[in-house]
Amino acid sequence: MSDKPNPKFLGQNAALPQTPEAAELDYVPNPRAGTLYLVRFAAPEFTSLCPVTGQPDFAHLVIDYAPEATIVESKSLKLFLGSFRNHAAFHEDCTVGIGQRLFDEMKPKWLRIGGYWYPRGGIPIDVFWQSGAPPEGLWLPDQGVAPYRGRG
Repeated sequence: MSDKPNPKFLGQNAALPQTPEAAELDYVPNPRAGTLYLVRFAAPEFTSLCPVTGQPDFAHLVIDYAPEATIVESKSLKLFLGSFRNHAAFHEDCTVGIGQRLFDEMKPKWLRIGGYWYPRGGIPIDVFWQSGAPPEGLWLPDQGVAPYRGRG
C-alpha cells in the first residue's frame, strides 16, 4: 500500500455489485495511525432477502471499529452493503458475515456490529458480533438504536 490514498471507487461511477462476494471493499491508510479512536458507520436502511420467502428484510446496522493501519473507504462500504439487496440469507449470517469480512480484511484493533432487524413474523431479531474485548481506554458510546417496542 502506498502512502498516498488511491481509492478505487471514490469520485468514480460504480455499479452496485450483484453479490456480497463480488463486492470489493477498499481500504486506505489510516491518517491517525497509532491513535486510539472509534469510527462508526450507521446504515439505517440495510436490506437483504429472506432465504425462505424471498421477501425483503430490513435492518438498521451499526458498525463500530478502532482502526489500526487502514480505514475502510465509505463509498466501497456503501456498495458492499447495497450488494445484499438481492442476497438471500438469515439475519445472523448477514450481520456476522459483514463484521467478520471487515475485520479479516481491514485488520482493525477491534470491531463490533449491531444488526437491529425489523420484525419478521412478528418477532424482531437483533444480532451482535464483536472481534473480542475492546482495547482499554477506547470510548464506546451506546449504539443508540432503541429496542423494538411495537405498539408497546
